[in-house]
Amino acid sequence: MAQYVYGKNVVAQILRDNKKIYQLLVMENSKNDDIVKLAKQQGVSLTLLPKKEMDKLVTERHQGVIAKIDDYKIYDLNDLLRGIPDDRIPLLVMLDGLEDPHNLGAILRTCDGVGVDGVIIMKNRSVTLTPTVAKVSCGAIDTIKVAQITNLTATIKELKKRGFWICGADNNDAQDYRRPDYQMPLVLVIGSEGSGISRLVRDNLDFSVKLAMLGQLSSLNASVAAGIMLYQIYDRRHPLK
Repeated sequence: MAQYVYGKNVVAQILRDNKKIYQLLVMENSKNDDIVKLAKQQGVSLTLLPKKEMDKLVTERHQGVIAKIDDYKIYDLNDLLRGIPDDRIPLLVMLDGLEDPHNLGAILRTCDGVGVDGVIIMKNRSVTLTPTVAKVSCGAIDTIKVAQITNLTATIKELKKRGFWICGADNNDAQDYRRPDYQMPLVLVIGSEGSGISRLVRDNLDFSVKLAMLGQLSSLNASVAAGIMLYQIYDRRHPLK
C-alpha cells in the first residue's frame, strides 16, 4: 500500500534516505528550493501544483510538499530486539493505549534524540504510523523502529524473560523519577492521554516513577512526560565527567 506524507522535514528525510518515491508534489510559488535541489540530486522527478490541488490531497498543513511513498515499516518484537547493539544497555519505550498522533510523533522524535532502541505500540485501540505522526516526528519515524503487538501484558512477560526491567510513568505507589539509576535493560511504559497506564500493565511493572507536579494540574502531556523521563535515563547512563 502507498500513502501520502507531507511536510518539509519528512520529505527531505525520505529523499536523503533514498527511499522509493512514487510521486513528489511541490506547491507552485512556494519557498521549497531546498526540496527541489535535493530531489534533483537524488534523481527524483517532481510535479508543481497549485495550492488548491495540494489541499485536496491532504487535509493537514503540508508546507507545500507532498510525497507518495510505501507505508511505513512495522516490525515485530523479535525483529526489534535483534536490532539492538550488544555494546549498550537496551532501552525501549512501550505506549499503553496512546491515541494522539501528535504525541506519538513527538515521542519518536525524542527517542531518536536519546538513542532509544525501539518503540512498542498496540495493534488495536492505539495510534499507528500515519502521515501526521511522520510530520510531527520530523523524520524520526524513519530512524526509530516501531513494533506492533496485540497483548501488552504478554509482551511484558516475554521481555522480562529476556532480562528487561519494566518501568512505568505512573503516580500510583511511585518513586521520584530522579531516584533510580536505570543501569539495566529497560522498558519505559507511557500510558494513554486520558487514563494513564492500564491496570493489567500496572500490575506487571517492576517499579513506577513519577514527576513532581507542584501546581493545580495532576499530570503532564504524554509526550512531555516521556521526554523528561527519557532524558533523565540518558543523564543517568551518560553522566558528565
